[in-house]
Amino acid sequence: MEKKILVTGGAGFIGSHTVQRLLKEGWNVTILDEFNTFYDPAIKRANVETFEGGARVVEGDIRDRDLVDRLFEESKFDAVIHLAARAGVRPSIDEPELYISTNINGTFNLLEASRKTGVPKFLFASSSSVYGVNKKVPFAETDPILSTISPYAATKMAGEQLCSNYHHLYGIKIMSLRFFTVYGPRQRPDLAISKFVRLIENGQPIDQYGNGNTGRDYTFIKDIVSGIFGSLHYEDTGFEIFNLGGSESIKLHELISVVEEAVGKKAQINVLPEQPGDVPLTSADVSKAKRLLGYEPTTPIREGVPKFVEWYRQWATDGTR
Repeated sequence: MEKKILVTGGAGFIGSHTVQRLLKEGWNVTILDEFNTFYDPAIKRANVETFEGGARVVEGDIRDRDLVDRLFEESKFDAVIHLAARAGVRPSIDEPELYISTNINGTFNLLEASRKTGVPKFLFASSSSVYGVNKKVPFAETDPILSTISPYAATKMAGEQLCSNYHHLYGIKIMSLRFFTVYGPRQRPDLAISKFVRLIENGQPIDQYGNGNTGRDYTFIKDIVSGIFGSLHYEDTGFEIFNLGGSESIKLHELISVVEEAVGKKAQINVLPEQPGDVPLTSADVSKAKRLLGYEPTTPIREGVPKFVEWYRQWATDGTR
């Protein structure tokens, strides 16, 4: 019997790749996406076109309790992959109320609807941002999280706690997935690699915040999707938190060099002050995901960036997503 799944944020970067694989695996997919103006909604609409009619698309806001309840009552989902969120550390400092209402209240609405309609499996997209300024490297799921340093990170931590509540109280199997800086084809245009490639390719200057020594664990989209599917099929325990990272951190100035090499042009760099809320380092210990999910990141940054550049040039030429 065909299984039904809801993917919130399914028209976005990570969501569209996830939906494509779900369709290949034979799932009956419903997407709930707001198509908001955080970046050009036409990008998401182009992503949806790649599904070739294989998924039902519902345009709406996860904060709309009535809409969410109706959707769950109608569809009787077998699983939910909750990717929808207001994303980004810096914008969350400017609009904390928007982030709190979307990322916390919206997640609550989805968990409540899952409880009321008996959804057995729920995947929640968390973030490496929850670790804050973590002094222990690499970051492990067992590390104590004593403070976050941005509203975005706080909302993701709150989402994890709500998920823990709903597993404990109502028995929903929930996997909380801490994504570490995802990149690759269809990446959001506001994110570093996407922005750097576009600007360097077009001979425009890029902004470097700080001295270039901040480090990030970048994760190629194909690896993230493999971790999502490992979590979707994992049944041994009822609640888990998993780091999904690339297992390799790179400093900002080194990343810029990798992008320059892949593009074949030197960057014009504007050096700006460090930004409030940015953590100095992210570094994923993925041993738990390897052990329980079979997760194995296969695309190091020096291979992934050229793949992104190849995709970007194809997209810029003919719009292929």
